[in-house]
Amino acid sequence: MSQAASADLSAFPAAAAAAGRMSSWQNWGTLLVLPYLAVFFVFVLYPVGYGLWLGNDLQSYRELFADDIFWRSVVNTIIFLGVGVNLKLAIALLLSGFFAVPRWWIRLLGLLFILPWAVPSIPTILSFRFMLNPEWGVINQVYYNLTFLDGPNWLNNPTLGLSLSIVVHIWKSLPFWTLILLAGRLAISKEMYEAAAIDGASALQRFRFITWPSMRQLYLTCTILSMFFTLGDFNSVYLLTGGGPADLTHVLATLGIRYIRLDQVDLAMASIICALPLMAPLMVFMMRRLSK
Repeated sequence: MSQAASADLSAFPAAAAAAGRMSSWQNWGTLLVLPYLAVFFVFVLYPVGYGLWLGNDLQSYRELFADDIFWRSVVNTIIFLGVGVNLKLAIALLLSGFFAVPRWWIRLLGLLFILPWAVPSIPTILSFRFMLNPEWGVINQVYYNLTFLDGPNWLNNPTLGLSLSIVVHIWKSLPFWTLILLAGRLAISKEMYEAAAIDGASALQRFRFITWPSMRQLYLTCTILSMFFTLGDFNSVYLLTGGGPADLTHVLATLGIRYIRLDQVDLAMASIICALPLMAPLMVFMMRRLSK
């Protein structure tokens, strides 16, 4: 009887693992996972490792640090992160309160609001570029009809070009972060707001003492995640300005393309690696917070 029971138990994966051998299901699972591991190695680990190896030459960093465009790109990246992330999350927090109101027309606006994030980046950002064309763009056409003056060459000015890239980035990614913060708002108990309203608390007081304490951790997590995504945002800058004029609107995410076009692959890899000192502490900080 005991031998038959042990034979039946060995058919289960847990019992087979406890006995020190793999069951047939585990063997099949291993075989099915191997192709994914191969793809991960070929298309993720190998390219990243090869890039780190290319950028591991000290001479590459000497040439990189001697390039004025690199330092301009570092400054542009800091501005892009500081303005883009904070302004985007602040607007998303305000809009999450607006979309939390249960009205049918607000839900309809919410569907339209999601469209910029849902539509692919190439047609949407290129449409901005066409609208900003100084000769036949719709923005300068409207400007001329109102003032009878020629509009500015928007993308030929480095300050305007970088500012418009930030605007496009915020417009494109704002719906995603608004949805995240909206979910955080809806998770707050309505009884807390009802009790505060009975006590005579104003809307600002309800936000200060109920909404913000409940969403503070979520807001911080979204800020760190948004910094990762913004640091790697290639489309908003490259599709709008192409890094121009005179390579003055490049960020670290697009600077590598400049070096690749100049046949300087080692500098391209080195410029990307230079972002790791900023990303690594944020990643460690975020993982520690999530582990709690």
